[in-house]
Amino acid sequence: MPSKRDYYEVLGVSKSASKDEIKSAYRKLAKQYHPDNKETGSEEKFKEIQEAYDVLYDDNKRATYDQFGHAAFDQNGGAGGFNGGFGGFQDVDLGDIFSSFFGGGRRTRRGPSGPTRGNDAFMRVRVNFMDAINGTTISIPLDFDEKCDKCYGTGAKTPNDVETCSHCNGTGSVRTRQQTLFGTVETQSECPHCHGTGKVIKNKCDACNGKGYKHVHSNVDVKVPAGINEGQQIRVPNKGERGTNGGSNGDLIIEVTIKKHDNFERDGDNIHIEVPVSMVDAALGVTLTVPTVYGEVEVKVPSGTQSGQILKVRGKGVKNVRSGIYGDQYIHVKVVTPTSISKEQKALLEKFKELEGKNESIFDKFKKMFKK
Repeated sequence: MPSKRDYYEVLGVSKSASKDEIKSAYRKLAKQYHPDNKETGSEEKFKEIQEAYDVLYDDNKRATYDQFGHAAFDQNGGAGGFNGGFGGFQDVDLGDIFSSFFGGGRRTRRGPSGPTRGNDAFMRVRVNFMDAINGTTISIPLDFDEKCDKCYGTGAKTPNDVETCSHCNGTGSVRTRQQTLFGTVETQSECPHCHGTGKVIKNKCDACNGKGYKHVHSNVDVKVPAGINEGQQIRVPNKGERGTNGGSNGDLIIEVTIKKHDNFERDGDNIHIEVPVSMVDAALGVTLTVPTVYGEVEVKVPSGTQSGQILKVRGKGVKNVRSGIYGDQYIHVKVVTPTSISKEQKALLEKFKELEGKNESIFDKFKKMFKK
């Protein structure tokens, strides 16, 4: 059995490629090798491309693959222990995969006449820095189709008004034969009478006029969890595209982006802040009241602290959404030299300089390094 190609090689991207680069490469290759493409289509290559994308676009799977390679997804176990990996991939409808990137999320197929779940919908929301730290609830205006609560999405006045289509016998498709120079050609197409549903309605629901749904404009409250980070997603059930034949709506997937803060900088679950300290306080030591994302705390700056030195305040970082563990806050000390001083201050500094001159100066020590 031939060995699998490296997933990065399959998509033609580097190992440091961003998620946008991976998605762009996938779209291009999927369009080129999709089986519906009569010129360059290849089901085998398309499956290979899809498999590579499924792993590399998922941060957790990608990290596992980078560490263990294909063994992490080996059906017989392997380093990652995923027990099956991509086993069953052959059961996925290729047309659904193709439509998921060129027309929305993937539909779950349930046969031509059965309920079909709607596509997921996607949107991006920008939240304030502190709201992402502490959590908040945002109200989002949405327009979506909701299943009719009178006919439950069937479009029929009563359950007895739904009948099996007599033209396709409920299959949703019809076959036609045509004689050509090469013999008899048989094709299969959507039934024009039931439009692929396999059902016909005698009497329409008077609430939705047979549509099976109603259009709704509503403000939906979405809870943003404390500690959410840039690029993470929130799933809102049943607020995506409508299903068919009574199928449920897809979900609304919200990707969160976060506004920058003027003073705090986030790095994963840790917070960084630069704090100015006078040269006298840095030399003698001082206790300062320092702001954190949760309020002020007292921090001891030890004597002899240098500019650029970093102090850590444990547990004052961001709460991890998954583990619930808090990160830390790092204080970057910036020793500030005054640009103007009074006569009295100058006199004191001159006195300090005079006392310091009895010992070897810092600059003299520096020069000695070059004489060795």
